[in-house]
Amino acid sequence: MQDVILSPADFVGLLNQTLEYAYPTVVIEGELTNFRVSKNRWIYFDLQDELASVKFFGTVYNLPGPLEDGLKIRVAGAPRLHPRFGFSVNITFISAVGEGSIKKAAQLLQVKLEKEGLFDPARKRPLPAIPRTVGLITAGNSAAYADFIKILNERWSGVEVRVADVYVQGQQAPGQIVSAIEHFSAMPQPVEVLVITRGGGSAEDLAAFSDERVVRAVAASRVPTLVAVGHEVDTSLAELAADMRASTPSNAAQLLVPDKQRQLIELDSLKSGLGRRLLALIDQQRRDVIASREYLTSQVFLQITNAKNNLNSLKKLLAVFDPAAALKRGYAIVSRGGKHINSVHGLKTGDSLAVQLNDGTIGTKVEEVL
Repeated sequence: MQDVILSPADFVGLLNQTLEYAYPTVVIEGELTNFRVSKNRWIYFDLQDELASVKFFGTVYNLPGPLEDGLKIRVAGAPRLHPRFGFSVNITFISAVGEGSIKKAAQLLQVKLEKEGLFDPARKRPLPAIPRTVGLITAGNSAAYADFIKILNERWSGVEVRVADVYVQGQQAPGQIVSAIEHFSAMPQPVEVLVITRGGGSAEDLAAFSDERVVRAVAASRVPTLVAVGHEVDTSLAELAADMRASTPSNAAQLLVPDKQRQLIELDSLKSGLGRRLLALIDQQRRDVIASREYLTSQVFLQITNAKNNLNSLKKLLAVFDPAAALKRGYAIVSRGGKHINSVHGLKTGDSLAVQLNDGTIGTKVEEVL
């Protein structure tokens, strides 16, 4: 059998066709070494164990966050032989593996995002008091979904919940969560609050919620966010970036809406209190009206009495100055030509005078002016 002779280019093409058919995607775990970023766009690193080392190539958009040598990571990608640079795996997905590596990767990302201010309390927005529409991002068949809906409906009614059913762990989770957040943000009439939640699990199960892409999407959401991931002891970076954090899916529903039974009790108590205050106010107004009426009545009687006293004083004063009273006392009123006179000046001998007495008038003439 004669050997098939290939050119280097033909060999590369043939091998890549074989790899694409036999191994379209591989997933490799190992220790990260020789990690570097070129031109803020391309990433290169190796994964190694005790016996071998494999080269990887991708873009910064594949990164779940900052990485450093020594971390144990899992990488999915397509194995390829490059015509010039040799064999490598073209990256499609990266995740840290093992609680220590996951925690370390999260710490690196937290330091980076804290410097950018993504976790600053000053940028957090308040949630609506009682939202009418809620966007829920979670696995539709999960216990987290069931718990959230159950508690929400028990506490309050009439809230419209729009659900985005997504993967909450695994390779597809970060991309689906980011797409769901962007979908709700792009709606012409967005929901009033966005809830992102899942139940508890291992550090690897919850890793998607500390993925840089997810954390940045939460921080950039147009809609106020409430994130509840895992149990009370679990805290993801997405929760730190959210406007509010809840400890569990059930707690998210508790924070989102008030308890209608408690509200009814408080309203009933408020109603009773207002009723008592209203009755007290009416009673006080009644007492004030009675007191005002008594005061006004006393003032009217006082004014009448004062008026009577003034009238009697005027009568007495008029009586004192009444000319008829003076006539009775022996005085007389002298007039000339119908005009009273009170002085001898202007009188002359022969002037006719009228002298009015108490019981009549006497006519006389001036004989002498003294």
